[in-house]
Amino acid sequence: MGDDASGSGASDCIPIQAGALKKGSHVVLKGFPCKIVDYSTSKTGKHGHAKANITGIDIFTQRKYEDISPTSHNMLQPLVNRKDYQLVDIDDEAYLTLMDDKNDTRADLKLDLDGDDVHKKIKEEFDNGKDLVVTVLAAMKTEKVIAWKELQ
Repeated sequence: MGDDASGSGASDCIPIQAGALKKGSHVVLKGFPCKIVDYSTSKTGKHGHAKANITGIDIFTQRKYEDISPTSHNMLQPLVNRKDYQLVDIDDEAYLTLMDDKNDTRADLKLDLDGDDVHKKIKEEFDNGKDLVVTVLAAMKTEKVIAWKELQ
């Protein structure tokens, strides 16, 4: 089976040595793209390897994940991309029509109006007639609207 079939999204990642990671950078923990919030190394016994203790927050769900890896081993660093779009419309099924700075439109992202407060607020502000710009975060074949601001 190839990387694509396993769903790990490994092609959207680059290898990085566990010892080269630092707080604030991104890493794949337990298969999820995370931002490192805590990082420490510990030296083990006479013949052991130094270990990296890594704590990260999933960039999409805000769940916390922890992992321990020898500092000499490679881990995966997700390629994370942020892009701003102007919000053109929200349809009855909560799908967004978005336009980028080249005037290209897309309508494949959906708001989670039940579980996400940011998404509820976007719908509320849009329904009030405000012009909004939304920020879409993309990593490992997943995209999500993570923020918004009013167009000035």
